[in-house]
Amino acid sequence: MSCGALWGIPGLFPNRGRPCRSASAESLPMKTAIVIPARYASTRYPGKPLARLTLPSGETKSLIEMSWEAAMAVSGVDDVYVATDDDRIAAACAGFGAAVIMTSETCRNGTERCAEALAAGALDADLVVNLQGDAPLTPAWFVEDLIAAMRTDETAQVATPVLRCDAVTYGHFTEDRRAGRVGGTTAVFDVAGHALYFSKEVIPFIDPGKLPDPIPVFHHVGVYAYRAAALQAYTGWAPGRLETLEGLEQLRFVENGVPVACVEVEGRGRVFWELNNPSDIPRIEAALRAM
Repeated sequence: MSCGALWGIPGLFPNRGRPCRSASAESLPMKTAIVIPARYASTRYPGKPLARLTLPSGETKSLIEMSWEAAMAVSGVDDVYVATDDDRIAAACAGFGAAVIMTSETCRNGTERCAEALAAGALDADLVVNLQGDAPLTPAWFVEDLIAAMRTDETAQVATPVLRCDAVTYGHFTEDRRAGRVGGTTAVFDVAGHALYFSKEVIPFIDPGKLPDPIPVFHHVGVYAYRAAALQAYTGWAPGRLETLEGLEQLRFVENGVPVACVEVEGRGRVFWELNNPSDIPRIEAALRAM
């Protein structure tokens, strides 16, 4: 029996401390689907998926279309879907040719929406990638690196990318917190790359007068890769205290003792930022012009 074969029984980790790795990526063929969860009723930014951004050419596109284009640029993927509970978003997606899976209004986060799409049989995949619909600046190689990590490591049941902050991004983080805005998410992880915590605060703390180089703060990128069994197990757990306080869906895995692999990716000179608040639109448009 492989290391991943006993997964799906919450709390059972028979191979902890005994890593089991496949010999090569080819030994783990997996059908992979990207799902972009999108809901209209965002608390912080209602209608966010349909917000329009101005491209350097002067053309405008909706956030959801730009996120779909980012997903379509990823290699090694079999299918791309938008999962939504809103007819307005579904109609917009149909307009630019995206495949849509309709889900219920009861999904509390994108992971639950992906799980519902999987449980309903609307998608057929061994590996489900959750590319959140507010991250149109996500480079294709972020997702490709994540998929590669899952293909080569049988022990990984969930994985997510992290990006070391440069001075500009770190400045955005601290500026948002000073202004009382909820900006991006940071991640801290152990020497094996397993997540210790995710937070909307800027962690670890750094003395403002002693900013080191490189900056030891990692921006959590809003992408997740789940094996099907791990995604199915997620909906069997109630939201925990930390997930509820932070409003971060990935903490449900952490709180239930599930190792979440943090895969460090390279920015290659690109600025990464999610659209969390209306004030992020100028930041993203500036990043597009810089590209």
